[in-house]
Amino acid sequence: MLKDKQKKDEVIEAAASGKVSRKEFEKALAKLQVELTRLQTWVKEKGARVIVIFEGRDTAGKGGVISRITARTSPRVYRHVALPVPSDREKTQVFIQRYIAQFPAAGEIVLFDRSWYNRAGVERVMGFCTDEEYERFLTMVPVVEREMIVNNGIILCKYFLDVSQDEQRRRFEARIKDPVKHWKLSPMDTESVRRWWDYTVAYQRMIEVTHTSWAPWHIVPADNKRRARLNLIRHLLDSIPYKKVDIELPKIPKVQRRPKDAIEGLSAGQPIPSHY
Repeated sequence: MLKDKQKKDEVIEAAASGKVSRKEFEKALAKLQVELTRLQTWVKEKGARVIVIFEGRDTAGKGGVISRITARTSPRVYRHVALPVPSDREKTQVFIQRYIAQFPAAGEIVLFDRSWYNRAGVERVMGFCTDEEYERFLTMVPVVEREMIVNNGIILCKYFLDVSQDEQRRRFEARIKDPVKHWKLSPMDTESVRRWWDYTVAYQRMIEVTHTSWAPWHIVPADNKRRARLNLIRHLLDSIPYKKVDIELPKIPKVQRRPKDAIEGLSAGQPIPSHY
């Protein structure tokens, strides 16, 4: 299924004993991204439907691994879903309803950057749901995942990215210092530093109750970002029984003859200033 499997294993095993160099990371990632495109072709060919859930502590790297997955793939197949805070109307719906609307059609892979598990995480810890709503959610989710997703023929993969307390604090401090990362900061996110142990308890129970044979949780140690990204993508590829699909590549045709009155370039419009 994966080409040069042994070589990739050696890279990841070497990473386990220390940091992964940028060169090693990019070399291994490039090969995995080739496989992600092969998975993409197979999903389209077979009309398969895939849901991948990315949960985890704040700063654990959910967005980073998703960006590596989608960097070389088609957004028409790999669809990144990161829902905002629910609207007043959505708050009156059945809790999982707005997520169901994002489920994949044939030939799609939906990547949930946080998911319905918000109810067992941030909503539980921050008091945005009642105890009754929380308990009902934990009772309902395993059934929904079995009957509405897995038994309906959708492939479901659930990942929880975990970081240590010290590493989370370090990453928040780095975001504060880096202007291009300021958009990642919010009072809700930084509150997770103070409520570390509340979140620990909430995530532990969430995983215990919703870790099932048909929809298991896969824990990703993420203190080392590069290693976490390689291991997660590799596991995702190994979890789906895809095969390489031979495709007929188009041939580049000869260009038509230039008309006598045609000129090179575009004379209409205004070109942008050249600053670089």
